[in-house]
Amino acid sequence: MSTEKQYCLQVSETEGNQRIDIYLAQSLGMSRSHAQKIISAGQVLVNTKLVKANYKVSCNDNIEVLLTEAQPSEIRPESIPLSVVYEDDHMIIINKPRGMVVHPAAGNYSGTLVNALLEHCQDLSGINGVIRPGIVHRLDKDTSGVMVAAKNDQAHLNLALQIKERQASRKYIAIVHGNIKEEQGIINAPIGRHPVDRKKMAVVFTNSKTAITHFRTVERFGNYTVVECRLQTGRTHQIRVHMAHIGHPVVGDPKYGPEKQHFAINGQALHSAELSLSHPVTGEKMCFSAPLPADMEKIITSLRRG
Repeated sequence: MSTEKQYCLQVSETEGNQRIDIYLAQSLGMSRSHAQKIISAGQVLVNTKLVKANYKVSCNDNIEVLLTEAQPSEIRPESIPLSVVYEDDHMIIINKPRGMVVHPAAGNYSGTLVNALLEHCQDLSGINGVIRPGIVHRLDKDTSGVMVAAKNDQAHLNLALQIKERQASRKYIAIVHGNIKEEQGIINAPIGRHPVDRKKMAVVFTNSKTAITHFRTVERFGNYTVVECRLQTGRTHQIRVHMAHIGHPVVGDPKYGPEKQHFAINGQALHSAELSLSHPVTGEKMCFSAPLPADMEKIITSLRRG
């Protein structure tokens, strides 16, 4: 039989005036579609009353969420090698390779990070549903590097809150087109769905969300630049969209870069190099890193040789 868990949340002053599905997605580290499903199923009460997904939360709203623990799914464990950076009873830190999808979706029901985690771990957090067990945050399929998954609900809630409150920090390394003259800068440009191509994101000023990326120039090669990016917000494709927006798309990016590419790389030259967070149980400050993948190292080496 399934078991249920109840979560009680109170909306803070800074969290008010946003849709409840967005609030729950950020607070519980679940997908927005999953939040909408539990709202529609009557598993969410605001001040003891049922609401719809478009309800806007107010300061001091008391929200009760009843979650059914994830049941065994049709997503099968698969013996896929994992590069484990760190692991304990509460979380696992992975160096995800380029080309690996994080969780199953249409067209990708096997070979994902979730399939590998289900084989590797005894338990994963059930907050994000059976399709995304343990997944607190994502990396794009063709973005490599360090990411965290939660092994239990307590860890999941804590890690999701750290990401939401920007207490966890993420550093990326990217190789981009063009010569960035500034030593550092901040890109503050809202991101939403592309008005024409709905499979892409874009800098738009309607139906968008605040997006802020901090960048620092690491090395210049005339027509190319290596940059370090830190996310202040975590929007879909944020670094890729922002770098393209300022005229420096990521090398190899099939969505936002030029059609003609000069390097042998399958996907964008973007790597999650560092993840800093507090342990979800002990509170210990921890920092995890993953070295650049071989294809990015090869590009940088060739650029240094001119």
